[in-house]
Amino acid sequence: MSAETHDVNIHDEDIHDANYQPPPQKTIEEIMAADQEDESLRRYKEALLGEAQVEKIIVDPNDSRKVIVKKLALVVEGRNDMELDLSGDLSQLKKQVFVIQEGVQYKVRIDFIVQREIVHGLKYVQKTYRMGMPAVVDKITHMVGSYPPKKEIQFYLTAAEEAPSGLLARGTYTVSSVFTDDDKHIHLKWDWCFEIKKDWE
Repeated sequence: MSAETHDVNIHDEDIHDANYQPPPQKTIEEIMAADQEDESLRRYKEALLGEAQVEKIIVDPNDSRKVIVKKLALVVEGRNDMELDLSGDLSQLKKQVFVIQEGVQYKVRIDFIVQREIVHGLKYVQKTYRMGMPAVVDKITHMVGSYPPKKEIQFYLTAAEEAPSGLLARGTYTVSSVFTDDDKHIHLKWDWCFEIKKDWE
């Protein structure tokens, strides 16, 4: 199934709760100026925002995005992380098929950069399709959270999930992934593949 077909199948209601109203956006300056009389809250905000409160952090001046998604990795204990570079040609990602042993526990890690402003309510949504089948076999939404701008790469690690097992589960799957936020900004959308096998290759 093509990437374009999968993109059509990720509807807005799959990503965003129609009844949810995000809080109003505030700049770092507005956040720091609020509740100045509360000493403990002021110290908490200083610790949370760190260097972001004193300078507008811009990691890549040629990139106007607030969130730059750099990498997706499958993390399996005892094995090297399997990584996808999300900073290049996304159309080539499906050529790099991850092999996963059936029944193993794995986590998904997403590396990203936040620059310019705080981002609120980051969310990672993935829909999994069995190769050649039109129906979604699995849909997962991860609430990533809110992040201040930083010069360093930040990451989100999902809880452990178990790969399907058994003869019928083996085969190739395509995943449509979206990294978005409370304000319905699509920071990145990409398709990738994995194959469930009886054993590691």
